Amino acid sequence: MQDAYCVAQIRRKYRSLRVEMNERSRRQWAAAEARELGWGGVSAVARATGISRTTITAGLRELDLPVKQRTAEVARIRQPGGGRKPLTEIDSELLSALESLIEPATRGDPESPLRWTCKSTRVLAEELRRTNHPVGATTVATLLHQAGYSLQANRKTREGLSHPDRNAQFEHINTQVRRFQDRDWPAISVDTKKKELVGDFKNAGRQWRPKGAPQAVRIHDFQDPALGKAIPYGVYDLLNNQGWVSVGIDHDTAQFAVNSIRRWWRQMGHRRFPKAKDLLITADGGGSNSHRCRLWKVCLQELADDLGLRLHLCHFPPGTSKWNKIEHRLFSFITQNWRGEPLVSHEAIVSLIASTTTHAGLVVKAALDTNRYETAIKVSDDALARLRLTPDSFHGDWNYAMSPRR
Repeated sequence: MQDAYCVAQIRRKYRSLRVEMNERSRRQWAAAEARELGWGGVSAVARATGISRTTITAGLRELDLPVKQRTAEVARIRQPGGGRKPLTEIDSELLSALESLIEPATRGDPESPLRWTCKSTRVLAEELRRTNHPVGATTVATLLHQAGYSLQANRKTREGLSHPDRNAQFEHINTQVRRFQDRDWPAISVDTKKKELVGDFKNAGRQWRPKGAPQAVRIHDFQDPALGKAIPYGVYDLLNNQGWVSVGIDHDTAQFAVNSIRRWWRQMGHRRFPKAKDLLITADGGGSNSHRCRLWKVCLQELADDLGLRLHLCHFPPGTSKWNKIEHRLFSFITQNWRGEPLVSHEAIVSLIASTTTHAGLVVKAALDTNRYETAIKVSDDALARLRLTPDSFHGDWNYAMSPRR
């Protein structure tokens, strides 16, 4: 509070006196105030007046000179308008040359010298010097700020071209989910969560720890061959706000995805829906549960035969996976629960997932899946023809049913 008061007091003094002071007296006045404040005075005066630390330091050196020498230098006061001219006045084409280098329209232009170059201030300065505009990286940064530019990250605001039946598919999924919920039939949302490296690697987020004692983790995020990776596949019960996560250690395949659904049904689903004959599954259109994946459908047929359930599948349209309920009703809370916590082992990952709760009463169970899943399995046309698959009248590629074969 005292520092803030001193800065405010110096600012008021400077505003009252600056019109009466020339360059030299302003510099020495600021130096005198800084010396009066003691340690940290230069920074405080610079913050209050806007005078640079270099100028105030020069004033301090002048205050240490003998009085006669200071008096002799009075005649050397720079007149208004004196000093080195801005580079934009010396080189009238400098700013336009700089803007032409960073103009977004030049991306991919064969004539643009920076079409494949990272546009750092250093690189921009080098390119300007090649075109007879001698400047440094610091000057480039200053000119960019003066021209209204700033360092900015990408922002996700643009979506790709949407499918013409996207909204109609959303309405179809909503109708199906409501129909199942009204009849107290099981309806689930499924998806694979982001794969995680197992080990003492940095995990995004922060957690409470003693001050100055952050948890030490590895510098480089290279997979540890001994520990491997974790592949969480989730199943979210839309009616009961309950989730199941199988943590795989091998590959994210259709067999792994369907086996996760099977484990959910045996561990949680059949207890909640003991008389169910139908199961609705909503899933993304890609990945291990892609509607184009033949193996996914073969595995679903095996699941229907195994559980004696008629499976109803509804896939989200392309590019709409973020609307999948499991993303913001299960996965987001798991990420919050283990934020800042290194995922040191598969057992730790299972434990952290299973301890996830919310005020809305979310219940999550998890288990490790140690099975090995073969990749690149081919499904023949004959095997596909033996499936009891019934396409829906609306977008049968996205919506279909799988009936048990017995």
